[in-house]
This record gives sequence, structure tokens and C-alpha cells, in this order.
Amino acid sequence: MSHLICLYIDQMTGDQEHDWASSGQLDRFDQAILTELSVEGRLPITELAQRIGLSKSPTQLRLKRLIAEGYIRGFRAILDPRKVGLDHVAFTEVKLSDTREAALEAFRQAVLRIPEIEECHMIASSFDYLLKVRTADIRRYRAVLGEKISSLPHVASTSTFVAMETVRDPHD
Repeated sequence: MSHLICLYIDQMTGDQEHDWASSGQLDRFDQAILTELSVEGRLPITELAQRIGLSKSPTQLRLKRLIAEGYIRGFRAILDPRKVGLDHVAFTEVKLSDTREAALEAFRQAVLRIPEIEECHMIASSFDYLLKVRTADIRRYRAVLGEKISSLPHVASTSTFVAMETVRDPHD
């Protein structure tokens, strides 16, 4: 299985800089490593070193430090959802009946056990959480909604928005 360095950053174009560039915590070589790996995560260390203008050993040390300090959160293969039959995306608003910390924690822990939930965000709005749910089709989504999401702790109501097209995906 191929491994990709998974960086949760926006891909930017032109001469715009990433947020970390202005943070003052990373020098230009660190920034270059993050930029290169965010575009192409499977770079051999020798090619990465060449692209950023350092030799192999210092590049490898910097990469290890960026991983240890949490700038690079992990490694994984990024699958094409269409090719694996998971091209149905729905966004589900969830309103909870209880928003005390214990209820929120129970909800968060239960969400982590549902593999179809690709993302979960607490939202400052008229609802409490926004879920990105990926399934094979609408029938499977309805089953996940009815059997899993609606049964999560403290769920009072849900509302669904089905994605008709993905214009920008962070993995493309």
C-alpha cells in the first residue's frame, strides 16, 4: 500500500503563502518541506532534499522534527472514492438535545465509531455539529442516518444536504 503524508492544509496557488509561512515558527526550509509534501507526499528524501535546496541528512532531520512536533500528522493512502464505490457525499446537520460537556463528549466518542462519517465539526450555528458522510449511494446513506447517526447520544434532530458535485477536494 502506498503511503502519503497527510497534511491538512489548503493548496494555494500563485505567490500566496501558507499560514505557517507568517507564523515565525518555521524557517524557509521547513516551509518548503511542508509545501512540497502537501503536493506530493511520496517524495523520496533525496528528491525532497534536492527540491528544497538542502542535502539529504539535514532534510531528513527536519522532516523527523516536523513529524515529532505535529506539523505532519500522519501517513496514509488517499483513495479515490469513486473507484472504491463511495462517491455519494451528504452533509448532515445534527442538533443535540443536551449540550453540556458530558453529552458533547459522549456524542464525539460515538461519532468516531461510525466509519461512514468522514468529517465531524462542532458548529456555532442553529445546529451543533456538521457531519460529512460518505457512502455508496442514497440508500446506504439513509441506512446510516437511520441506524447509526439518529441513534447517536443526545441527537434531537438532523437535516441532510446531498452534494451534487465536488468542485474542490483537498486531495486533488
